[in-house]
Amino acid sequence: MELSPPPSGLEAEYETLFTADSLLFLHELVSTFNEEVDQVLRLRVSRKAHLDLSGDLPSFLENTSHIRTDPTWRVLPVPPRLQRRHVDIGDLAPCDTQRFIKALQSPAQGIQVDFDDGNCPTYHNQIKGIHNILKAVYNQFPNVPPISQAPVLMLRPRAWNMLEHNMMVEGREVPGPLFDFGLLMFHCGQTLSANQSGPFFYLSKVESFMEARLWNKIFVWCQQKLGLPLGSIKATVLIENVLAAFEMEEILYELREHSAGLNCGIWDYSASFVNKFGHRQAFLLPDRSKYVNMEKRFLRSYMELLVQTCHRRGALATGGMAAPLLPPDPLSDSHRRVLAAVSRLKLLEIQAGVDGFMVYDLSLIDPMQKLFRLNTEGDNQLNQLRHDVTVTPDDLLSMPSGGVTLYGLKYNIAVGVLFINAWLSGEGHFFYRGQVEDSATAEISRSQVWQWICHQTRLEDDGRVVSRRLVTELTEQLLVELSALRPSGRDKQRLLTAADMFLEVVLKRDFPEFITTYLNQEHTFLIYVNTNPNPNHYRCTMVNVF
Repeated sequence: MELSPPPSGLEAEYETLFTADSLLFLHELVSTFNEEVDQVLRLRVSRKAHLDLSGDLPSFLENTSHIRTDPTWRVLPVPPRLQRRHVDIGDLAPCDTQRFIKALQSPAQGIQVDFDDGNCPTYHNQIKGIHNILKAVYNQFPNVPPISQAPVLMLRPRAWNMLEHNMMVEGREVPGPLFDFGLLMFHCGQTLSANQSGPFFYLSKVESFMEARLWNKIFVWCQQKLGLPLGSIKATVLIENVLAAFEMEEILYELREHSAGLNCGIWDYSASFVNKFGHRQAFLLPDRSKYVNMEKRFLRSYMELLVQTCHRRGALATGGMAAPLLPPDPLSDSHRRVLAAVSRLKLLEIQAGVDGFMVYDLSLIDPMQKLFRLNTEGDNQLNQLRHDVTVTPDDLLSMPSGGVTLYGLKYNIAVGVLFINAWLSGEGHFFYRGQVEDSATAEISRSQVWQWICHQTRLEDDGRVVSRRLVTELTEQLLVELSALRPSGRDKQRLLTAADMFLEVVLKRDFPEFITTYLNQEHTFLIYVNTNPNPNHYRCTMVNVF
């Protein structure tokens, strides 16, 4: 086992996390499941190759129909602290100490403690974030409620596509989610369980029931190692991929002793259509700023099927995150307008039967909790079984009509470039035009630009073709606008690097599966953060630990 030395300024946190016992635990966890992680990733590649070669479309699986048609099975009931989670705080990277403390002090029912979409996984951020969770669990932050009374922590490790470069086990880099999950479980699992406050998790970017089966094995193994009762761990699976939408019952079944339900979002899920079918003309996704929202057939069907599936099996169904930021003046027209827009969309989710959803802006917690109180009764909506819903494969695969606007193209370019710029700064999300943007919105943004170039789509505005030349010109225009706001030479250089990397991603012949994977393994990114004088960077020198 090899481990990089601590990032500058985090020596004490490093010593706390990486004890001899925790390293032995991580070594055994990783070596036990390394091969199975490889297998599920190979299965992803195999399924994608089959879809490409055959031209087939996904459908509900025939060989698991007995699970879907058996009306008797249920997931185990969730513990009391999970039964009422109307409003969680989303995209909270725990390395942001001040925001984490404010969230712990807030009236939210839960916090999505995020090492995935809203987090840039530098070595600094991972160590700082995990150590901050330890401090919360062991009540080491001043003026913060004890963990049994604070908003419940929903811990979100990285997804399977991410690696931890700073640890090697048996000659190979460690899967990012095992690094995160292992440290969190070793240091916090027993204390969270003793306080009836966990350990609870979000599982990102699960594509099949086989991946849910692997997570279940990991949960069982960890509970046995740490002396926790079977079923202590509870996990919400984010259904962020179109293939997973056809396996929701199977995913719940595999995790039936450990399930905290399923979650539906919008942008990662929409981007997965480009990921899996982007080269097919029939799956050309129109401008998201104008034509894609949860009221469209393919997204409405996905949300309704998720709610129906969960409630049929006694599992909770949660919605996505409201990304807008409330203007500070509650008497202003802009404040009322943003609040009304968020309320309208979240009311649609409540009426569909969701049991909760997330907000980014802490100012939205109270009005969204009030929205739930006014429109629901009780802790959750498990009694809403949605017998009225029938969803077919055609419903799930029905692309919305619409075209591409110049505004939408420029917006997608800006989000893509600024997301990469944020990552080069060690930040996992940023603010743009009144809302938070993270890897999910970056995924859909760069996916749409790639697909529109691939299909030589014409703009509604003036008939111009979305081409390499047009996207490059618009990117250069964006740089001129943004550079004027960045007087520092280093800031300007970082922005130029981000623009170059964005163009490289969207102009590739073959679609890069995840922008985060691309960045996390891209030489330019690794060299950039490694030479950044800010302590928020990777350290590449390894030391043998045993």
